[in-house]
Amino acid sequence: MVSNSTSPISKPSSLRWKILRRALLHHRSSNSENQSEICLNQISRKTRIGFNLIPCNSMNNDDLVEENSDSEPSSFRDACFCYTLPVPNGPKLFIHKRVEDCVDLNDFEACNRYGVDNTGLVCQWPSEDVLAYYCLSHVDMFRSKRVIELGSGYGLAGLVIATVTDPLEVVISDGNPQVVDYIQRNIDANRVAFCGTKVTSMMLHWDHYEVSSISGTFDIVIASDCTFFKEFHKGLVQTIRCLLKEEGPSEAILFSPKRGDSLDKFLVEVKDSGLHFTVTEMYDNEIWRRHQIFINGDHSWSNYDKDHCYPLFIRIARRTFSTLPFFPC
Repeated sequence: MVSNSTSPISKPSSLRWKILRRALLHHRSSNSENQSEICLNQISRKTRIGFNLIPCNSMNNDDLVEENSDSEPSSFRDACFCYTLPVPNGPKLFIHKRVEDCVDLNDFEACNRYGVDNTGLVCQWPSEDVLAYYCLSHVDMFRSKRVIELGSGYGLAGLVIATVTDPLEVVISDGNPQVVDYIQRNIDANRVAFCGTKVTSMMLHWDHYEVSSISGTFDIVIASDCTFFKEFHKGLVQTIRCLLKEEGPSEAILFSPKRGDSLDKFLVEVKDSGLHFTVTEMYDNEIWRRHQIFINGDHSWSNYDKDHCYPLFIRIARRTFSTLPFFPC
C-alpha cells in the first residue's frame, strides 16, 4: 500500500494563502508550525540574501542619524539598509524599505484603485540587485545619458546609476503610489551623493497616455523582473518604445528570469512591436559563479530555481544591435 503524503497544506494555492495570512497578521511560526514554515519557504521565491552582490547591512536609528542627518525616523513598518558600493572610495546608499512580512489592507486597496501590483513593497527582488551590479560594472554606458528605471521598487539600480556613473538625469518610476513614496524618500536620503545629476521619482503606468509627455527623451531604459505578469506585457513594450529616443543610439536593458513561458511571451510582444532584442544567459562571470553555487544546493537560498530566480539579460532597441555600441560584460 502506497501512502498518500499530499495534504491541503502542500498544495501551492493553500501555501500562498498562508503567506498572505502571515504577512497580514505579522505572523511568526511557533515550534509546532515548523513543517508549515518549511512548506511556505518552498513555495515562495522571496529570498533574504539573493545573489548578495553589493554589501548591505541594516541600520538602527542611531546609526542612521549619525550617517545621514537628512533621513527621517523610520515607522514601525520601515527599516533602513546601508549599501556599500564595491567601487573606489566605497560610496554608501541608504535605502528605506518595508520590514519583512508587513503589509496591510491599504496596500491591496491601492493596488485595486490604480490597477497595479504590490510586489515592489514585498522585498527587494534579486533581479534588481543584479541590475544594480551590472550598472556598477558598466559605468561608461550611462555617463551623460538620460536614464529611466521602470517598475523600480525601492530604486536601488536607479540610485546606483545616479551615484557612480555621472548621468545627465535619472528618473526612478513605479506604477504604485506607495512605492513611489519610498522612492522619493530614498532619493532625499541620498541626494548629497548625486553631485550635479538630476534625480526624480515618478508615478508611471505602462500605457501611451501616461508616457506621452516624456516620450522619445531617454537614452537608456532599465528594468528588472518586470515581465512576470503577462497582462502587462503589451503596456511595458509600448512604454519602452515610447520612451526611447528615436534619433541616435538608445536601448532598454532588462534583467528577468524566464518564469515559465512569461519571458518568451514578452519577447513575442517585443518582436511584434518592431523592436529588436537579444537575450544573453552568461553575461557576468561573478553572477554566473554564484548561480552555479545555488544550483548545486547552497543552503542560503534553499528554494533556488533557475527558471524562477536566475535573471537573463535582455537588450531591446529600435535598431539592430550591429548598429549600436557594444558594451562587453
